[in-house]
Amino acid sequence: MRIISICPSNTEILFFLGLMDQVVAIDDYSDWPVPETGKLPKLGPDLNIDMDKLESFRPDLVIASLSVPGMEKNVQRLAERGIPHIVLNPKTIEDIYANIRLVAAHTSSEAKAEELIASLRLRVDRVKEKAGKRSYTPRLYWEWWPRPYISPARDTWLTQISELAGGVNIFADHPGDRFLTQTGEEIVERRPDFIMAVWPGVKPDKIDRGKILSRAGWEQVPAIRNNRIHVLEERLYCRPSPLLIEGLEELAGILHALF
Repeated sequence: MRIISICPSNTEILFFLGLMDQVVAIDDYSDWPVPETGKLPKLGPDLNIDMDKLESFRPDLVIASLSVPGMEKNVQRLAERGIPHIVLNPKTIEDIYANIRLVAAHTSSEAKAEELIASLRLRVDRVKEKAGKRSYTPRLYWEWWPRPYISPARDTWLTQISELAGGVNIFADHPGDRFLTQTGEEIVERRPDFIMAVWPGVKPDKIDRGKILSRAGWEQVPAIRNNRIHVLEERLYCRPSPLLIEGLEELAGILHALF
């Protein structure tokens, strides 16, 4: 098959299914695995795919996504051109498993998918067992962006990841997939024990922890007071792929080290 992925998490699913040798092009932000993604032709950023260039590769299957607002445009263009495609839009870990099966069903890799899912379930169960032995539940503020402050809300995998690791997303009670605030007052009021900075598209070494620590009015936030600020790899937390389980394991290690 000639497969195209136009979202980083989709590319990662293809890798875990052993299908990278059939991938002929990807979006600009697909940067894992290395070196495979570095060798493939790029079709533009995931919100603005060059459809003429995509079509020139004569794909048998394009794997699109709705994981980021604005990706609907790509799906509409694929449909208008009659390009064979499937669309992934997971919100939970179970949705990710379902998406793995969907990709596998279109690529004759069902056996590999079941093997992968079984392995991921085992890893999740190990984290749950370890987290269940703790009595304290730390409060986590996940920061997707600082200007304005954007954080995942109830209907996202990070709320589930927080709970599996033994913590709680401070905005888990807000409906939808994101919570936005201009001033940050709501964040301060909820007194998170940890700040987890995962800015999509930004490498950890480009995020200044010092600036987070020195935010005016945040002095009494437990995470600030106790210097519990973690700048994390966004690819382990912001992309709904099997890599999310690696993020879960890392998060559990951070929380278990202190409580």
